[in-house]
Amino acid sequence: MRLAVKLALGLAVVVGSAQAAETPQPIVLKAAYLFDSKSGNLTNGGAVLVEGDKIKALGSQAVPANAKVIDLGDATLMPGFIDAHTHITMEGHNDFYKGFHADMYRFPAEQSFFAAVYAKRTIEAGFTTVRNVGAGEFVDVGLRNAVNAGLTPGPTILTAVHSVGSTGGHCDQGPFPPDRIAPLGVQDGVCNGADECRAAVRYQLKWGADVIKICSSGGVLSEADPVDVPQLTPDELNAIMSEAHAWKRKVAAHSHGDLAARQAVEAGVDSIEHGSFLSDETLKLMKAKGTYLVPTRLAVWWVNQVADKFPPAIAAKARATLHEHERMFRSALKIGVPIAFGTDSGVSPHGMNAKEFKLLTDIGMQPAAALVSGTRESAKLLGIADQVGTLEAGKIADIVAVKGNVLNNIEATEQPVFVMKHGVVVKQP
Repeated sequence: MRLAVKLALGLAVVVGSAQAAETPQPIVLKAAYLFDSKSGNLTNGGAVLVEGDKIKALGSQAVPANAKVIDLGDATLMPGFIDAHTHITMEGHNDFYKGFHADMYRFPAEQSFFAAVYAKRTIEAGFTTVRNVGAGEFVDVGLRNAVNAGLTPGPTILTAVHSVGSTGGHCDQGPFPPDRIAPLGVQDGVCNGADECRAAVRYQLKWGADVIKICSSGGVLSEADPVDVPQLTPDELNAIMSEAHAWKRKVAAHSHGDLAARQAVEAGVDSIEHGSFLSDETLKLMKAKGTYLVPTRLAVWWVNQVADKFPPAIAAKARATLHEHERMFRSALKIGVPIAFGTDSGVSPHGMNAKEFKLLTDIGMQPAAALVSGTRESAKLLGIADQVGTLEAGKIADIVAVKGNVLNNIEATEQPVFVMKHGVVVKQP
């Protein structure tokens, strides 16, 4: 008995020593400025103490004797950026027709290698968390799990698996001849009627969806549907919301059209994505209900840069959307709708996500508010504000630094000089 106790104690000492040896060295990050996304203020002189994967303390407290000090000089420390609307497993081609051809011949295993490249670009661009709102063939689930297992670099990914929508809608595939390409069904997120839509949600949850993405209106990049027409009935929307919320999952609704968005808001959706044609009436309803707007200005801007490369029907919708989207966004700011940062990256190249900050300020948002939308507010929308989104003791050490005073030059966000995810340095000078 005594021998067993001694052996157990000896094993405990060995294990304890091994754990002590593996304790990460504390890191102190210093910079000329620190952006506090909790208050939206910038302070002179920033210091963040990181121990393991958590923020231990902020301010000019004594530096631990064994700490590694990283002094970034003339830079601004901020929380890691959060993109609430990405398609991280895919990327559009500048030539629509060449891209379509390439995608048709690409196997899911091959696509996963592309997805890993996109994830690496995204984390190196300072985006430590993303919400992925729709993908095919479970590449998103595989990528999320691979990143979590440390097999490939990338941001923390909350993903939707397949998007959910009606037959012929924006969440469906193109109008291919059915004898050549099999139509999508309920398991793929294509549903008609409340019961099918409830089942479609359940399938995505079965396969690991962190969020449910729906298409409540037509889209710009789908050829066959008008951009502003509702594509889900109130009964279908209610079934989706009740099922997702019962599982404690939030629902994001792609909607350019006003009526489609209003119906989704009335059904209890958590966010409206894009929102190009929203009326003041709908925006006021969103404010009253606390429904977030995720404007994805980058996608609207990018598609208009390359509209001539798209089929005429898509190009026409893109051009019609541009100015209406600006009108809508300025109204949303005036009304006080909660806004979370999202880019629709995948429509634009991955890694340029931070251009959204400048684009938002170009159409009326103050730089501090834009930064808050991409940190604190996105974390709230995603339901992870207790973990990330602000620099506070006890939160996960997702930290970004950019050159100079970020409020004086919002475009500095496009070239971060330092990125840390979960206490691990991803990028530094």
